[in-house]
Amino acid sequence: MLVLAGCGGPQPGDGSVGVGAGPDPDSVLLANLYAAALRYYGTPAHVVELSDPLAGLDSGEVTVVPGYTGRLLQRFAPGTRGTGDEQVYKAMVGMLPEGVSAGDYATAAEDKPAVAITEATAADWDGRDLATMVEHCDELRPGAPRGMRPPSSVGTCTLPAPREFSDDTALFEALQADRINVAWTMTADPKVPGEVVVLADRKPNMVRAQNVVPLYRRNELSARQVLAVNEVAGVLDTATLKQLRKDLAAGADPRVLAEEWLAENPLGR
Repeated sequence: MLVLAGCGGPQPGDGSVGVGAGPDPDSVLLANLYAAALRYYGTPAHVVELSDPLAGLDSGEVTVVPGYTGRLLQRFAPGTRGTGDEQVYKAMVGMLPEGVSAGDYATAAEDKPAVAITEATAADWDGRDLATMVEHCDELRPGAPRGMRPPSSVGTCTLPAPREFSDDTALFEALQADRINVAWTMTADPKVPGEVVVLADRKPNMVRAQNVVPLYRRNELSARQVLAVNEVAGVLDTATLKQLRKDLAAGADPRVLAEEWLAENPLGR
């Protein structure tokens, strides 16, 4: 079953480009950003929610599907190595199915696993990046929210299995209470408290890149339409993703959020 996200606007059958989204709110948000970019350049576009948007891309139910480089690489070529932004993107492009192309990836917009620690731990370790955590590998007591699958190793450090928490609130309460000293989160998670330290993953990266990227059906978009989806990469960043997710969780309409964001961040400037 296909569900059109949002009310009104272009509908299938009127030359509108279908942008595929999965059932989760983040996927719907990304799809609306790319649909808004297409409309910005004059192409009618609508969002289609599918249980498997990549299957919909393959079948032609949709023409564009945004996602994250590392997850797409895992989908197309499980077990492929690589962590850096460009390395992961190139590996992903090399594994795309026939008839599918990738647009430009957003170098400043990512959502990958990240480690949060307290200010006290950062002071004790005398560092605020993942390399410092690796140096203290034997001391790690990690936790993670239920459903998250953090990396089993970072650099030369093989990590203990994380203690599982029901949600982010419980996770960060445990971190502040020193029941754990490492909290796994995501770089674009809007629920990370401001008083914790998210460790930087400096180059060469230790955690696989997960940059926003659009996939599209080859030879079905015009040059102007390809330009539209590519230009998202130049204006989207992780801070924007976090804020848009926060607004979405508060009940905002994803199409309205995308249109307002583009109004404040014009493409092609």
